Amino acid sequence: MGILANAFTWWNGASWGTSIVTRLRGEEVGRDEAGNVYFRHRKHPSRRWVIYQGSNDSSNVPPGWNAWLRGTINDVPEKALPKRRSFELAPQPNLTGSGAAWRPSGSMKGQGHRPTATGDYTAWTPDA
Repeated sequence: MGILANAFTWWNGASWGTSIVTRLRGEEVGRDEAGNVYFRHRKHPSRRWVIYQGSNDSSNVPPGWNAWLRGTINDVPEKALPKRRSFELAPQPNLTGSGAAWRPSGSMKGQGHRPTATGDYTAWTPDA
């Protein structure tokens, strides 16, 4: 179902239409560590797009390539940006909805217990 799914869906990867337009009018500019491939239009270089490796999730695009896609920088990130420093962490995709998402201590899926209410709090009741 992989090849046939791309005929009708866009969230599993590039659709057939995107693949055709990319081959006819696109020029590959570079690839990132995650395997995403970046293109620009041959006649209109300000038009830029990415073909994702895996699911189409924009949080999988590293910050440097995101700046290139938005036109913040004109050259590819390897040439336009300084090298990542040793203390900088690698970018992470959006973890919302996954097991690695941050949960506060009082949440239902978080660790620990919610602190008890102190004496300065009085619950609202509709009769009061």
